[in-house]
Amino acid sequence: MLQQHFHSIVWIDHHQAKVFRFNATDVERDVIRPHDPTVHLHHKANTVGSGHAPIDKDFFRRVTESVSGAGAIMIVGPASAKTELAAYIAAHAPHLSDRVSAVEAADHPTDGELVAMARKMFRATDKMKSPA
Repeated sequence: MLQQHFHSIVWIDHHQAKVFRFNATDVERDVIRPHDPTVHLHHKANTVGSGHAPIDKDFFRRVTESVSGAGAIMIVGPASAKTELAAYIAAHAPHLSDRVSAVEAADHPTDGELVAMARKMFRATDKMKSPA
């Protein structure tokens, strides 16, 4: 029987996205990788370009599709990919944008730590949203 998962957390950097869809008792995990992962770029003086990798729209599209059924989404990661994903969702899937509950920094937690962090945050926000 297919489990229903209202909540999702995405941990993302430019090399991969870990997507967890979960409820109180079950967790599903996917790992999505860009087709052409970027190498770490550094800006050098007197060179053309920003030193930043271009946004991989296909990668963000596939991550967005993986959370499209979620009622609440948390996006975390160590660098700019988390905010780039949130901006991508706002621009290309605006119907999901209001489901993004938080965009926060998170270095490299374990899978268990990610799900625990999301459950704690969603418990607090769900309580605030539900009528008392």
